[in-house]
This record gives sequence, structure tokens and C-alpha cells, in this order.
Amino acid sequence: MREYLILHTIALMLGCLADFAIGDPHGIPHPVVAIGRLIAALDIFFVKKADGDRKKELIYGHILCLSVILTTGIISALIIVISYTVHTALGVIIEAVLTCYILAARSLSDESMKVYDHLNSGDLLNARNALSMIVGRDTDRLSEEGIIKASVETVAENTSDGVIAPLIYLAIGGPIAGMLYKAVNTMDSMIGYRNERYEYFGKAAAKLDDVLNFIPSRLSALLMIFSSFILKSYAEIKYGSSNDCVGNTSDFSAYNAYRIWKRDRLKHLSPNSAQTESVCAGALGIQLGGSSFYGGKLVEKPYIGDKLREADAEDISGSCRLMFASEALCLFICISVFMLLLLL
Repeated sequence: MREYLILHTIALMLGCLADFAIGDPHGIPHPVVAIGRLIAALDIFFVKKADGDRKKELIYGHILCLSVILTTGIISALIIVISYTVHTALGVIIEAVLTCYILAARSLSDESMKVYDHLNSGDLLNARNALSMIVGRDTDRLSEEGIIKASVETVAENTSDGVIAPLIYLAIGGPIAGMLYKAVNTMDSMIGYRNERYEYFGKAAAKLDDVLNFIPSRLSALLMIFSSFILKSYAEIKYGSSNDCVGNTSDFSAYNAYRIWKRDRLKHLSPNSAQTESVCAGALGIQLGGSSFYGGKLVEKPYIGDKLREADAEDISGSCRLMFASEALCLFICISVFMLLLLL
């Protein structure tokens, strides 16, 4: 057990570093893509079998969840067990690679910064196109401010869903737990919608995702608040306390992040999404949320945060820095706990 904990710690650090350095490598088979294809195939199969019967859709939705979870868990376990059985070094490498695949910090940063780059060059058309790769709303209707806010919201929400939550599950149960989390999260993103097709069929996936993210989303919010303080302190050390940071993303306010989180953390249909969005809005001093179009339909959503200033493109960069700082803090805490366990 002690030896595995040491190897697990090494693999976790290597996986996080690999994600930070390269993200998801292109042209190489991705396990999450495979999970998505399995979900899509089962979706078509079970929806046809349900044939519009709401009760059957609910039952088949549960069966789909169970099928995806069992398949993902068994294959992940076999990969880890076989790789460690062949050689310890191979086991560490495979675990590190899977860890890299499960985390999405670098990929999320790269995609959101494409939006940032297009905005800085004044290219709203390509900014909307780049944004459409990471959000579900209708980007063709968004103004420049709307593009910025949508980008920041996506980074903020996925700081939990794509970074901190999988990192926590990876730390607790290695790639097996990490892959199981990603399977549920992927199911939610594909079929967990409240629309005519998935209202019943996707209910199990949506509820399970809410359960798995309930604690991680709140831990993510707390990590982001502490990270706001760290980033603010770093800016003061680097630029001097006299530097006027008002209206700039170097002004990460931990106090305002906490205040807005306490007030607005439940202003969302999901019990988890507004946890990190509210912290990010407060830390940056901008207002997120508001109505948006999804599939041509206007969806009314409450505002999150106070509009202390107008959102600008630098807020996209600021949200990414807050995400990376939160991930680093989470990893530091996980490794510290492992070291403490090794000393006991």
C-alpha cells in the first residue's frame, strides 16, 4: 500500500505536468472520445427501443448509465492492473498518461485563448466560431461583451467539471475513479438536457452528474477564492502595492469572490454550476449570467456578480490564470495529504 501511494503520487504529478505542458495530443486515440462514441451508440439504440414512451425512456436512461459506467470501470481497471503487472514503470507511465487525458486545463485554456486572440485582433466572426467549440449557446447572436462573458463562464464552470473535480477523483481512486467521473460527466454533456428528447432519457445522467459534482464544485469554489488571494498577492509583489489594478484582471479580489459566492452560488438551474461562476465573477469584478439563446430558444438566466466594470478580453485570460492557480493549489493539497499519510 505504501509503495502504491508513492507510485500514485508520482503518476499524479507527471499527469498534471503533462496536461499543463501539452494538453490533449491530437491524432492519438482519446479514451474520453471512445466513451462519447459508446454513449452516442447506446443513445440511438435505446431511444429507438423506447419509441417515445416516457416510462421506457426513464428506464433505458438508467440502463445506459449503468452500461457506460460498468464498461468504463472494467476497461480502466484492466488497463491499470495489466500495466502495473507487466512492470512498475509501465504502470506509472500509463497512469500518468490517463491522468493527462482526464484533466482538461490546458485544452480549455487553449480553446478559450483562441477566442481571446480573435477578439484582440477585432475578428468577431472567428471569435464566435472559436467560442462555439466550447459552449452550447448560439454564438452567432452574441456581442463582443457576450462573447467575453460566455468564455469566462465556460472557463469558470469547467474549472470544477474539467479540472478540480477530476483531479480530486484521480487523487482518491486513480485513473479508474477519474475515468468513471469523466464517463458520467460526458453522459451529462451529451444527454443530460432538459428538452423534449432527453427530459426523461437523460435524467439519470444529469442527476448522477449533480451528485458527483456536489462536493467538488464547492471545494473548487473555495480553492478559487484562496487562489484569488494568491494571485492578488503575487501581483502586488511583482508590480508593487501602489500599482493601480482597478479594472484589470490582476485585481483578483478574494473578498469580493467570497462575497459574491455566498450571495449568488445557487443562482443556476444546476446546484453546482454557479458555485465557481460566482467566485470568478466576484474575483474579476464583472457580471456574468443573463439570458442567452440555445438552439434558437431564449433561456432566461439570473445575473451572477456585480457589474463593477465592463467585461473585457483580458477577463478571459484572467479566468484561465485563476483556473491554473486553483489546480496548482488542489494538487499541492493532495500531495501534502499523501506525504502526511506516508509519514504516519
